[in-house]
Amino acid sequence: MDSLSRSAIGSLISFKDCREDDLTYVTINAGDGGSFQAYQAAPLGGSAVPGIVLIQEVFGVNKVMRDLADGFAADGYSVLCPDIFWRIEPGVDITDQSQAEWDKAFDLFGKFDTDKGVDDLAATLAHLRALPNCNGRVGSVGYCLGGKLAYLMATRTDADCNVSYYGVGLESLLDESGKINTPYLSHIAAKDGFVPPEAQAAINARLRGHPHCTVHTYDDQDHAFARLGGEHYDKGAADRANGRTAAFFKSHLG
Repeated sequence: MDSLSRSAIGSLISFKDCREDDLTYVTINAGDGGSFQAYQAAPLGGSAVPGIVLIQEVFGVNKVMRDLADGFAADGYSVLCPDIFWRIEPGVDITDQSQAEWDKAFDLFGKFDTDKGVDDLAATLAHLRALPNCNGRVGSVGYCLGGKLAYLMATRTDADCNVSYYGVGLESLLDESGKINTPYLSHIAAKDGFVPPEAQAAINARLRGHPHCTVHTYDDQDHAFARLGGEHYDKGAADRANGRTAAFFKSHLG
C-alpha cells in the first residue's frame, strides 16, 4: 500500500519545537495576535524539499491527520498540520466513532470563523516556506472542512497548488473562483451527504473548464471515502484519489 493510501500527506514566524508523546509540534504566531500549534512531519535528511499545509477535518489534528502528515513526509514533503480550532478550543483530537464525538465536531464547525481560519492557514504557509527543510514551494490539501479551506487557499493565498477532498460549502464560494491562478484539484463524492446534487452541479458548472481547475467525481462514493478506517472508506476510490493527488503534487511542487 502506498504512503498516501496507508495514511489517509518571515514576518509571521516565531516558533519553538516541542514534543508531546514523541509527536513534534511547532508554534506559529497568528497575524492578529495569539499563537497556535501545528503538527510537523518531515522526511529524514537535511535537504530542502517542497512543503504541504495539511488541513484538518472537523475532528481536529487527530491520529488520522497525523498519519496523513507522516505519509506525505514519507513521500518527500515537509508538512505542517495546524490546529485551526485553536480560537475555539486548542488541541482538539477526537475520532468519529460515537454520536457524542460527532456532536462535538459539528459544534466546533458551527463556531468556526472561516475567514480567520484562512488567515491562520496563510500564516502556516509563510511559516512553512521559511523553514530550513522547505525549498519554498508549498501546496495545501484539505479534507471535509479542510477541503473548503483548501479551495480558499487557492482563491486567497499564493500557495503554489491546492487539493480539496470532498470540500463542504464550496457552492457558496464560487464567486471567488475567478481568483484561482494556480493549479487546483477537487475530489467530489457523487453521493456525498453533505454536498447535495444541486451543490455538486454548481461546483461542476463553475470549475470544470476553468483553466487552473481539475475536478474528479467518484461515483457511488459518500463523504470521507478516503478516510482510512472511516465508515465510508473505499479503498479503490481512495487509491484513485490519492494517486491523482500524488501525481498533482509531483507535477506542481516537484
